[in-house]
Amino acid sequence: MSSIGDLSFARPKGRLPAGRMFGAGLLVLLGCFAIIGPMLIPADPAAQDFSASLAPIGGDFLLGADHYGRSLLARLAHGARLSFGLAFLTMLAAALPGVLLGLAAAWRGGWTERFLELSATIVLALPGLMLVLLLLAFAPGNYAPLFLGLSLTLWVEFYRVTKATTKSVLAQPHIEAARMLGFGSCYILVNYILPVIAPMIATLSAFAMATAIIAVSTLSAISVGLQPPTPELGSMIVELLPYYAEAPVHVLLPAMLIVLLVLGLQLLAQGDHG
Repeated sequence: MSSIGDLSFARPKGRLPAGRMFGAGLLVLLGCFAIIGPMLIPADPAAQDFSASLAPIGGDFLLGADHYGRSLLARLAHGARLSFGLAFLTMLAAALPGVLLGLAAAWRGGWTERFLELSATIVLALPGLMLVLLLLAFAPGNYAPLFLGLSLTLWVEFYRVTKATTKSVLAQPHIEAARMLGFGSCYILVNYILPVIAPMIATLSAFAMATAIIAVSTLSAISVGLQPPTPELGSMIVELLPYYAEAPVHVLLPAMLIVLLVLGLQLLAQGDHG
């Protein structure tokens, strides 16, 4: 029997948790800045003006200029677009094969599942950043090895969650009943399996994008990822760090943008727990 207190704190069905709503709103704002910002901001993120080196916030530069006199507003907008774009593509490249292979392993079992499990175990045996670094050694500073390395690292989570959940659903009595009634695999997939795994995949996708943003920024910060003058947020922090005493806010701006991007994705993924 429910108490009055339980009823008063019950969350209305269909209403998004506050954490998820805040995360979604934050990502919408940052997404608009990343997509529309580079088109509206007239400054070239690579244009140098040494007379404006470390220009303060305001005046000709709304968010100041870096040590080369480049507009920080323009570089932040392009950096946000780069981080969002690369993280989204990495997530797609990890999620699509991960989900499809997870479904195949759960549905077919046998040698298919054993082979895929072995492949996933081999990938997990290598530390994620180590795999990315090995690929970057062949083409340092390029997008392709960075994208490929992160995708190869992240697909395993999608695969394992999809496989485990699908096997659990397929073992339910109502699935056997559906098969006895003549419903095919497509019907079972669309009506019974996808509705169960979709929320989990959405959560994993948000985590994967957050992981990709942190990894790209970290690798650029240690000079093995994307290289200057590419406006990447991690490399911007490293470039401006020697000038922290003269312009501390300039160093904090790209760092705060990374924090906000990751925070929005984490809140979006963890909203159901709030």
